Amino acid sequence: MLRLSLNMTGRDWRAGQLRFLLIALIVAVAALSAVGFFVDRLRSSLNRDAHQLLGADLVISADQPVSAAWRAEAQKRGLLLADTVTFPSMAQAGEGEQSLSQLASIKAVSDGYPQRGKLKITTSASEALDAVGKPTDQVPAPGTLWVDAAILSALNAKLGDTLKLGDKRFTVTQLIASEPDRGASFLNFAPRVMLPLGDLAATALVQNGSRVSYRLLLSAPASQARDIASYQSWVEKQISEQAIKGVRVESIESGNPQMQSTLDRADRFLSLVGLLSAMLAAVAVAMAARRFMLRHLDACAMLRCLGLTQNQVTAMYVIEFLIVGLAGSVIGVAVGYGGHLVLLELLGKLVQSDLPPVSMLPALQGVATGMLLLLGFALPPILQLRNVPHNRVIRREQAPPQALALATYGLGIAAFVVLLLWQAGDVTLALLTAAGFLGGFALFGLVGWLGLKSLKSLRGLVNHQSWRFAVTSLQRRPGATVIQVVSLALGLMALLLLTVVRGDLMVAWRAATPADAPNRFIINILPEQKEPIAARLAQAGVVNAPLYPMIRGRLVAVNGKTITEETYQDDRAKRLADREFNLSTMARMQQQNKLVAGQWFSGKPGAPAEASVEEGIAKTLNLKLGDSMRFDIAGQSVEARITSLRKLEWGSMRVNFFVIINPEAMADTPQTWITAFHLPAAHGDLGNALTRDYPNLTVVDVGGILKQIQAVLDQVVTAVEFLFAFTLASGLLVLYAALMGSQDERTREAGLLRALGATRRQLAQAQLIEFSLVGALAGLLAASGAAAMGWALATYQFKFAWSFAPGVWVFGLLAGALCAIAGGWLGLRGVLKHPPLQTLRES
Repeated sequence: MLRLSLNMTGRDWRAGQLRFLLIALIVAVAALSAVGFFVDRLRSSLNRDAHQLLGADLVISADQPVSAAWRAEAQKRGLLLADTVTFPSMAQAGEGEQSLSQLASIKAVSDGYPQRGKLKITTSASEALDAVGKPTDQVPAPGTLWVDAAILSALNAKLGDTLKLGDKRFTVTQLIASEPDRGASFLNFAPRVMLPLGDLAATALVQNGSRVSYRLLLSAPASQARDIASYQSWVEKQISEQAIKGVRVESIESGNPQMQSTLDRADRFLSLVGLLSAMLAAVAVAMAARRFMLRHLDACAMLRCLGLTQNQVTAMYVIEFLIVGLAGSVIGVAVGYGGHLVLLELLGKLVQSDLPPVSMLPALQGVATGMLLLLGFALPPILQLRNVPHNRVIRREQAPPQALALATYGLGIAAFVVLLLWQAGDVTLALLTAAGFLGGFALFGLVGWLGLKSLKSLRGLVNHQSWRFAVTSLQRRPGATVIQVVSLALGLMALLLLTVVRGDLMVAWRAATPADAPNRFIINILPEQKEPIAARLAQAGVVNAPLYPMIRGRLVAVNGKTITEETYQDDRAKRLADREFNLSTMARMQQQNKLVAGQWFSGKPGAPAEASVEEGIAKTLNLKLGDSMRFDIAGQSVEARITSLRKLEWGSMRVNFFVIINPEAMADTPQTWITAFHLPAAHGDLGNALTRDYPNLTVVDVGGILKQIQAVLDQVVTAVEFLFAFTLASGLLVLYAALMGSQDERTREAGLLRALGATRRQLAQAQLIEFSLVGALAGLLAASGAAAMGWALATYQFKFAWSFAPGVWVFGLLAGALCAIAGGWLGLRGVLKHPPLQTLRES
């Protein structure tokens, strides 16, 4: 049987009947393997460098110095200790009128820092900006500083110059190229200034009430890993029993560093592109297998007459398909490997250059994906070959599919859903995509069938022979016509989703962080400084710098119940409830906010205290409309009822607040003011001038971070464009398969009609009309499906504001018709050239 299968495989390959199936498999496996190799290497890099993200095996982070008893317990267990103290402050260079100031993230470190990973330093500003430096086990010497290159540029200083921190002056000796535990908090957007922990007291910067983060770093040899785990349990028990607040234990398992929303969206979009490529290729595989089955009906009947049983016929073709599937999967994995190298190159500096080598897992997943696609979508047509009757050799009849063959289509659907869940790594994304695709399949089939039925009444609408030929041809093959409509619609839907709809997603993505997004923040503005600072900003050409009141308050009760250690179990909820909120008050909602529930403040005199809460924090703290929140604001108690929920775009770089309370309730509370604005490059020294004239101000320059986010976005868009080529190839395969599936039948019909007197011109016009009708209907269905899926993905996955675009239907209508016409001409141009006499002889 194996030898027979090999002979049949060679024969079918030479006849060109396996090439299309092979290409469809290669495209599907290549698309998923490219993403798989890329993600696997990133995951391996993260596992390898996981401890470097903390700088240790375990970190205790606190608002106060870590207890001496805890340190003694750690030393008793043989653990190694190191300390860091981090806080924001101003670094100053120069004297008198020539002095310049810059907000910096000050970090004092002890010997032994970092315990995991390497601190890299350099004396070259260009190397520091490119994160290239020499690894070191040392920390700054007494009286010296290591700094980010950006702070020297901002202060017009250089290596060897003196910077002043508080009451002490330091000499800058090195530039920081890489800091393993830098993190991505808002504080760390400011340039880093690193000093030895022993010099911190001399600066007098840390006073009572200062907002300082103390971190105790602990590590142990690999052979003593259990000591770290047992010490972590001991510390967590101490925190729980003593109800200690303001202390957090971070480990590889419990630490949850937040990634930028840009990278989250990029990962989901890359997964979406790979999934759509696989779905389209699955349709192409199913249609290629069906065409293969139709072309082998006569051969199967002959083999049955020569003595082969049903099981032998099934085994022969299953072996043949397994050979093709294995070959296509291996080639697809190879193409995917090359594709992931291109992807890494396109992403450039976004990805570390020293990624670990590839593992075998993505390759095995790629091969398994190819075989799953083949068995799930090619097995049903193959099982129908076993039911070909012997008398087909004489009578051109085919038995209807039996129950077992039809049941295998359920196997294909199950394989499809499993594939999505496996490849997406995100259940919501996989289920949304599967529901959209399978729902579109069923809905498109129903609409296609109804559209075909409605054509019957339109047959006499146009008094033209070609029109009647076209309508009759469509109705003569209702099943094939519906399959063509559905296949074209699914292919176009995916292409529209990643062209027109993708463009809308990208516009919204870029709009979240536009080129003119605020690049400066000013905080701690006193009430009497509002007008002069606003005048200074206007003089510098700043056109949009709204000032908002900022009020510090701690949430102490919800619905009359006091907040305690046991109120919340979620770690983030505990941290939010344990710290002071940045509250605000305003009569009108900020323009970039969107009300999602409730109503904005009534504004009536004497109205009760009302609060508007950001929907995310409301969910985290289990708050809902009608709940009351009580805040302690500098000794004053303010209680407000939640009357609205807001949606914010945190990536906009604008001023946002978790909680806003109506002005009447906050009139007597102590307030400072904050603003965010885009400062033109020509006035880049405005921040230094303001801090010199108003020493209480804190000016935060986030221009560098904004440029970095926009650069990352451009690289990610380029990567998505590259992967889109796989989806485009899959869509073209589906289009080709949909048209070629009826080639043989069309050839027989054209020969018969020509024998009865129809001209080639009439038949060519009939084909043009037929393809235009099929393509137009498919285009409209595809546009509707793409718009629905785009809305769902934008709303529930990418978190974009979705806008209705009527042009997608016009584009879908034209694209569907043009694609069908072009594909019909390309795939069926030989039909009308076939001699009628030869067609009649072969029938």
